[in-house]
Amino acid sequence: MAFLPRLEQLSQVIPPEIQVFLVGGAVRDALLGLAIHDMDFVLDRDSILVARRMADAFQAAYYLLDPERETGRVILNEPGNKRLILDFSLQRGTDLDSDLRARDFTINAMALDIRRPDKLIDPLGGVQDLHSKSLKACSEAAFSTDPLRIIRGVRLAATFGLHIQPDTLQLMHQAIPELPRVSQERMRDELFRILAGAQAVPGLRTLDLLGVLPYILPELPLLKGIAQPPPHVADVWEHTLSAIQALESITNVLAPGYDPDSAPNLWAGLVSFRLGRYREQLQAHLNTPINPDRSVRELLLFAALYHDAAKPKTLEVDESGTVRFFQHAEEGSQLVAQRARSLHLSNEEIERLAAIVRYHMRPILLAKDKTLPSRRAIYRFFRDAGGAGVDVCLLSLADTMATYGPGLSQDLWEHHLDIVRTFLEAWWERHEENISPPTLINGNELMKHLRIQPGPQIGRILEAIREAQADGQVSNLDQALDLARSIQEEQG
Repeated sequence: MAFLPRLEQLSQVIPPEIQVFLVGGAVRDALLGLAIHDMDFVLDRDSILVARRMADAFQAAYYLLDPERETGRVILNEPGNKRLILDFSLQRGTDLDSDLRARDFTINAMALDIRRPDKLIDPLGGVQDLHSKSLKACSEAAFSTDPLRIIRGVRLAATFGLHIQPDTLQLMHQAIPELPRVSQERMRDELFRILAGAQAVPGLRTLDLLGVLPYILPELPLLKGIAQPPPHVADVWEHTLSAIQALESITNVLAPGYDPDSAPNLWAGLVSFRLGRYREQLQAHLNTPINPDRSVRELLLFAALYHDAAKPKTLEVDESGTVRFFQHAEEGSQLVAQRARSLHLSNEEIERLAAIVRYHMRPILLAKDKTLPSRRAIYRFFRDAGGAGVDVCLLSLADTMATYGPGLSQDLWEHHLDIVRTFLEAWWERHEENISPPTLINGNELMKHLRIQPGPQIGRILEAIREAQADGQVSNLDQALDLARSIQEEQG
């Protein structure tokens, strides 16, 4: 196992009279041959002391994570700008066996003595369950002890392709009413781990079937049964899940190293052909951390969950029976911001989510015109959406795929891809020219030249100059002043 040298290093720092065991997910992932970024250790004594000693020995950061359980966290910097998180906790119960039996699932109830890592400690048959792809609770009290384990179980099942055993599923159902005991932050973190995985939609479906969504994303169950007019092929709930599935497919096709010849269908092949030149930029963009726990990619998927969440609220049916959802993007923007605040996301995350949902229809509406967006339209799009503009482009593609389903025509799809390519080209290749033109004149200079007083008119004129620059109509100070004077005359 690749982490054995690290265990040997750690064991040299720990006093020999203290028993230390590697437990939980790190053992499971090691058995699956997966990379390990977090290690949980249980000790029979002095867990805080050992954590501090470990931090000193490796010149690493130390945090007191849970005083009640005497848990300390050590964060080691690894090569490649990566981190290895080590948590040291006092064992629960009288011995290691008691600690393992009190855990959530059998696949997480395995341990290694760090001084004898060749001997696996597996009192509940976790290895067998891992091989048979079975998810089993460690005890009947697993979920009543900590109801968050319901969501964690869904995540593990989706991530590793596990089958939740009937007895465990029944225990999950019974503990659903206990979810209000769990903080929104803890449920949020498990939800975002589901979104970060490769099987987000199966995870979301399982959360729905279990009845978890009303406790964390109460707007989503309301989407069921909300019919949509053609060209939509599904109700709002199924459309939302299809959009997430499409978004995952699109980002996979645009990942670095993707082989265009392996495209599973024509639509994926066209994505690769039209947008493949931006693979590296898109990967860097999606992997940008908004905070240590969440990246742009997870936020984009969360926005996709809520992009049509206001449709039940904005549903209107006219006399002819035509269904419309007026202002659903604007209302949805407020809705996703409200939900993000309840989940205690950062202000930066809230603003980004709100922008993605608010402007997700912009590229779709532009696609109705057979021409490509003008320079002015490009400028206005990124002026409004800002850094979330790239996310809006990707979501619009997924939204279109989910809307039409198999009926998506090649012509429409190619045109939409060309529109997105035009936006991405402006963002990454012509940013100064199309999106952020250099300042030709500031407010003070403008007031001096036009002999006007401070006021909102100054901002409007400056914005008009920037837009004209982006459109190619203004390129120097004289032209900027000419435009400013003409605006001043029009406004009297």
